Amino acid sequence: MASAAEQMAANLNWGTLGKAKELRQRIFFTLGLLIVYRLGTFIPVPGIDGNALRDFMDQASSGIGGILSMFTGGALGRMGIFALGIMPYISASIIIQLLTAMVPSLEQLKKEGEQGRKKINQYTRYGTVALALLQAYGLSASLEAGGLANEPGWYFRASVLITLVGGTMFLMWLGEQITNRGIGNGISLIIFVGIVAEIPSALAQFLSSGRSGAISPLVIVTVILMVIAVIAFVVFMERALRKVHVQYPRRQQGMRIYDAQSSHLPIKVNPAGVIPAIFASSLLLLPTTIATFSGSDTGPVMATILAYFGPGQPLYLLFFTFMIVFFAYFYTANVAFKTEDVAKNLKNQNGFIPGIRPGKKTEEHLNYIVTRLLVLGSAYLAAVCLLPEILRSQFTIPFYFGGTSVLIVVSVTMDTIQQVQSHLLAHQYEGLIEKSQLRGRKRGKKGTARR
Repeated sequence: MASAAEQMAANLNWGTLGKAKELRQRIFFTLGLLIVYRLGTFIPVPGIDGNALRDFMDQASSGIGGILSMFTGGALGRMGIFALGIMPYISASIIIQLLTAMVPSLEQLKKEGEQGRKKINQYTRYGTVALALLQAYGLSASLEAGGLANEPGWYFRASVLITLVGGTMFLMWLGEQITNRGIGNGISLIIFVGIVAEIPSALAQFLSSGRSGAISPLVIVTVILMVIAVIAFVVFMERALRKVHVQYPRRQQGMRIYDAQSSHLPIKVNPAGVIPAIFASSLLLLPTTIATFSGSDTGPVMATILAYFGPGQPLYLLFFTFMIVFFAYFYTANVAFKTEDVAKNLKNQNGFIPGIRPGKKTEEHLNYIVTRLLVLGSAYLAAVCLLPEILRSQFTIPFYFGGTSVLIVVSVTMDTIQQVQSHLLAHQYEGLIEKSQLRGRKRGKKGTARR
């Protein structure tokens, strides 16, 4: 039988959304800031040769240029003020999270509550500035080497440095505002909008290639069916859970006695989410970005790296798979699902897994389950990320379409929908409470009149 919350969720409709005033305000606030982000992608960085940049990005649109343009919402292709996107903040956040799991002082900060979290957020911002400075300087030097600057020199490098770092910090602030005052996770939504904004032009280019005869209609239909199948597969895997049965004994709190209860501990097949794919992509894109923008002035080392680790190359695919699997296990064990903390929390709440002793045995049992689940989870991540790469190299698709983009779009969509449903449910509960209070007051007034 469905619970009360499930019955209320089934009754959610547009009429309910129209009555939820606070939710509407949050949605409009989020849309407004996302529009500001999209407008910023069209404001160019000073000192760039627009024609040379356009020719360069047209040539690189199906390779590394397409990858970077997809993640920055086209800002890199136009060399806008948001050309670095939000990726420096994502990379800094992941690094700080991993360090928090390994450095005892940072782990202690995390346990100190709100003050500790503020301190960790401050370290993340410092890391974002440092990474953005490094990437902006490397990009400015590469633009000069590639002949894309109008007046090369330190003035050009300084202007690019200030503009790009300022754009990244502004995006970070926008993401925080959306998270606090809007709907959904702000950083994820910025990446989501950047990816979705590039889909119409990429799709139009793909269909025009089929109209001109460069790609056969069979390939077009196959790719579209594959995209639909991958999206359905991602939704299925992101919702897949392993439920571990947990028992709570009979207990007494004050004067009340609670009977024994049973529940379950949900463990996702992919606890790390899209983080392993993003981090693996960031590591692979760093050397190839500099090598690509350097053009003909690329050194022998960078030329070798680009030849063997370029998108679609066998070593690129092999290393990409290894990094995804590694970060799936590493991030899950140290951040996403720490079995030691879960076992400790169960023991503190007097909960236990039937047939397993609380404490160390529970931790070992959870490790056993998570390790085997991650075999499926990491294989699923690797398959989704590699399949589009193989399709592009085999069918010579003239635009970039990546599995990481599909993972981000589907995950962010599901998370945002869940948050909207949560706000609507809270609004419905508030409405029920107000109605019950009004009925109680009316009954109280009638009783007084009878007296």
